[in-house]
Amino acid sequence: MRRTVMEADHEAFRSAFREFVNKEIGPRHDAWEQAKIVPRDVWETAGAHGYLCMNVPEAYGGGGSDDYRFLAVVSEELARAGASGVGFPMHTDIVVPYLLAYGTEQQKRRWLPAMAAGKAIGALAMTEPGAGSDLAGIRTTALRDGDHYVLSGQKTFITNGINADLVLVAARTDPDERHDGLSLFVVERGMKGFTRGRNLDKIGMHAQDTAELFFDQLRIPATNLVGQEGQGFAYMVNSLPQERLVVAVGSVALAEAVLERTTGYCRERTAFGRPIGTFQHSRFTLAEMHTEVEIARVFVDRCITAHLTREFGVTEAAMAKWWTTDLLNRVVDRCLQLHGGYGYMREHPIARAFVDARVQSIYAGTNEIMKEIIGRTVTA
Repeated sequence: MRRTVMEADHEAFRSAFREFVNKEIGPRHDAWEQAKIVPRDVWETAGAHGYLCMNVPEAYGGGGSDDYRFLAVVSEELARAGASGVGFPMHTDIVVPYLLAYGTEQQKRRWLPAMAAGKAIGALAMTEPGAGSDLAGIRTTALRDGDHYVLSGQKTFITNGINADLVLVAARTDPDERHDGLSLFVVERGMKGFTRGRNLDKIGMHAQDTAELFFDQLRIPATNLVGQEGQGFAYMVNSLPQERLVVAVGSVALAEAVLERTTGYCRERTAFGRPIGTFQHSRFTLAEMHTEVEIARVFVDRCITAHLTREFGVTEAAMAKWWTTDLLNRVVDRCLQLHGGYGYMREHPIARAFVDARVQSIYAGTNEIMKEIIGRTVTA
């Protein structure tokens, strides 16, 4: 079916960004997988071309558009290319909106121009060793001391954690309050008491720097508080629908790309003197996947439309996140099977997609939590 959610401006942007990916990212991504990090020059090049912070007003150096579809194009094209190491969506789609919505004018002028230029990389630090999908379980503390807060605690599984210059940290400012005791702070590179642990050794997404972060009696200026003290939980809940939509958008795009490559492989690969795509099992498997991925595409595009009109809520986001990520994992598993032994080779794109896809059903809230959110809504 023809997509209708994107308009001419978005497709023109897609063509330009795809060329950028093909030139600047695709040929280098294997090396980044080996190095387990994406070099900073790629961020600065992307910023110079206007591929970061399209949602930031021009006054702060951004693209000046609040149209989420431009952000979706970036997620789709990175997924299509298998560029799982490039953390642009975390930076632009997830961290920046907090500063736009809750930051002061001084904070916006201080941080957003560098983020738009790719000179300051953003990360979001919610997850802790003992608190993942349950945000109210956060134990990192930030206690007021005059015109500073004293930040102590640990975060883990932080995307962009090694490269990050600005880390938006969720911390407990009131130990006696479960939900109303959380606040958000920007921790900056070089602050005394802020250290990074190892670049975590994941089974997939090897080029993506994912780190542990430590805060040891870090004195952070009160001017780095984002929004109001005690409102962090509400801010995070309000922001999660877009974060989960980002995951859904990337998941469908990766499923489409993997399925397209697999369909082509089934036309070319022969067994017993004929293409494997001519065997009934292969045809039926491909038919099922094409149908399911098409259904997912239509649903996610509808979610994008609803998001543009502010009609995309927590429940719909949970539905989109769990369904598309479960589907992605089914698709890559079946596509790998159709590739036979070649699919098990790490240098093959289907093998990389297989391990890269697995985390999609875990981060941004596990799919079990997504079902719990949906279930509470339908049984209320």
